[in-house]
This record gives sequence, C-alpha cells and structure tokens, in this order.
Amino acid sequence: MLTPTQARTWWTVTLAAAAILMITMGARQSMGLFVSPINSATGLGVVTISFAMAIGQFMWGAAQPVAGAIADRWGPGRVLVGGTFLMAVGLALTPLMQSAFGLSLAIGVLTAAGAGAGSFSVLIGAAARKLPMEKRGMASGIINAGGSFGQFVFAPLVQRLIGGFGWMGAMFSLALISLAALPLIRPLVADRHATAQPQAPHAPADRGLRAAISDAMGDRSYLLLHAGFFTCGFHIAFLVTHLPGEVQLCGLPGNVASWSLAIIGLANIFGSLAAGWAVQRMRSKYVLFWMYSSRALLVALYLIAPKTPLTFYLFAAGLGVTWLATVPPTAAVVGKLFGHRYLATLFGLTLLSHQIGGFLGAWLGGIAITRLGSYDAMWYADIALAGAAALVNLPIREAPVLRTATA
Repeated sequence: MLTPTQARTWWTVTLAAAAILMITMGARQSMGLFVSPINSATGLGVVTISFAMAIGQFMWGAAQPVAGAIADRWGPGRVLVGGTFLMAVGLALTPLMQSAFGLSLAIGVLTAAGAGAGSFSVLIGAAARKLPMEKRGMASGIINAGGSFGQFVFAPLVQRLIGGFGWMGAMFSLALISLAALPLIRPLVADRHATAQPQAPHAPADRGLRAAISDAMGDRSYLLLHAGFFTCGFHIAFLVTHLPGEVQLCGLPGNVASWSLAIIGLANIFGSLAAGWAVQRMRSKYVLFWMYSSRALLVALYLIAPKTPLTFYLFAAGLGVTWLATVPPTAAVVGKLFGHRYLATLFGLTLLSHQIGGFLGAWLGGIAITRLGSYDAMWYADIALAGAAALVNLPIREAPVLRTATA
C-alpha cells in the first residue's frame, strides 16, 4: 500500500504525463484530417502529402531513442520543453509551406520530432523513475490512456477548426494548443533530493548506456518485440493517415472519419487501462498475442461488412480497444528484460521499429490509392502482418508475473 504522500506523488506524476501525451498524441493523430484540405489548397497530390506524413511517422520514432537517451542522461525536463516548442514551431510553419520539401520539413521533421520528444519513451521512463515498481504497469496504462483521450478530443476538434477557420487556421490553432504542455512538465522533473526507485529484482547491473543498447540488440526476445511492434506502427499509421480517404471512397461524409478517429481514442482509454491492469497480472507477451490477433480478425470482418457509418463506428470501437494499448505490455517486457535505468532509450528504440512500420503504412497507403484506386491491398497486408505479429510474440522470454506485484 502507498502512503498518502506516495499516492499523491503517484497521481500527480501519472496524470501530468498523461496530459502531456494527450496534447502531443491528440494533435499528431489528427493529421490525417488535413490530407484532403492540403491537397485541395496546394495541389501537391495525395502521394506527396502522404510521403510528408510518412516521414513524420519515421521521425517521431527516430526522435524517441535520442530523446530517451538525453532524458536518461540529463533528465526529462529539458527534453520535454524543447520538444514542445519544436512541435509548436512545426505546426505554425506548415501553412506557410507550399512545396513538397517545405511540407516534409514542417510536418515530417519539426512537428514529428517535437511530438516524439514528448511521447511514450520519455514520459513512461520519467514516470518509472519516480514511481514504485509495483505501480509502474498501471501508471503506464493511464499515461497511455491520456494519448487515447487526446485522439478522442482532438479529432472532432480539428474537424471543427478546419470547418470554421480553414486548414491553415486549424494548424495555427494546434500550434497554440500544443504550448499548453509546458506547465505540465514540472511534476516530471526529477527532485534532486528524491531517492531513486528500485530496479526490478533481476535487472542487470548498470554498465552504461552503450553496453545496455548492445546487450538489448543481441537479445532475441527484444528483437522479436521489435518485429511485432513494427506491425503495430504499420497498422496505426495507415489508419490515421488514410481512414478519412477510405471514408470518402465509400461516399460517406467527412464527419464519419473524424468521429471514427474519436471513437478509436475513446475505446482505447478503456483498452489502455485494461492493458495496464493486465500486465500486472499476466505475462505481457500473451496480452500482445491476443491484441494483434484481434486486429487481424477485425480487419477481415470490416472487409466483408457493408460500408455504412455504423460499420465504421463499430470497426473503430473494436480497433480502439487495442489501438495504443500495445504500449504498456511492450514497455513492460523491455523493463523486465533490462530494468528501468535505460528504459526511455531502449523503449525508444522499440518505438523506432514501430515508426518504420508507420512510415510504410502511411506512404504505401498513398501509393495504393493512387495506383490501384482502392486500399484493398493495404487491408490484406494489414491482416497478414497482424497475424504474424501475434505469433512472433509467443517465443519472447518473459518471467512469470509475481503475485506480490499486484499488491
């Protein structure tokens, strides 16, 4: 049991991290709503815009191990402040860019790198350092739910901003909103007088960051975790970028897409909390197996269902349960394998694999609709990859959950 002071710290740290993720992920996961308006205004083409957003998917992942390493070395405060300003600058510059290069720089590099610095690896790593070991799993679930709540809030908000102020006004508005993360950073800054939280009982000795990375990259279980998370990134990036286009292709109004994205976020709040609960009671690799298996089944059911608003809403609700809920069990496996000293860096590298998949999901979706006239090939690829991701998690080396960890 936590003392009143520990409980207050637990809630303050966890909710602050969740609120930051709500802002960074909410804005980032709504970018797909801008594809059609940007194309209409600039004439750059869906493939070009998709490529810029695909670069953003990769850069968001590439920024995380770098940001995590800086946070592991010097603390998360400077990383989060710098990332917030970088994201705001990228969003503000986007309406001023009328070329493929400019769009890729603003959305693909600046905005994405800033959002990556204020995302899972740094936030979960910062929270893990300040919280008791037995409470980290639930905390990661709540933090993750913050990102899902951001998607629930931001998707309809962005749609309204685009309708009311145009896509340029909506981008400027997002730039201002992103600065709201700044006052939330303080609770995550390490107290110089605080006692460091203990590592996991079987965590390896601290031999430095370079050795930790070398050990991880030589571990078969860690690489299998990367392979599964690659598929998660492919799946999510394809949907957030091209779900509005799929809705439009089916002859349905644009608000079906924005509400579908919002429903995904709402459902994932519950999914993330459930995942945080589950990783404290069962092996995370089995949680991941069932999550990826359910995605393959849901996409298959979607393909044979009539394309009505209700179908999209039900599809979104089903997908939302596991949408970002893969993060707590994935982070839990990394923590079990290597401890929490370099969790921000090692989990950041796992997120890089996630976003390599995200790059391909966003970019290939644009190529598919341009060359083939539909997203069918992407849906079938998604089913195959989700099935494979479910299977590669089973051989992961993971110790059984100790019953005392649920106390």
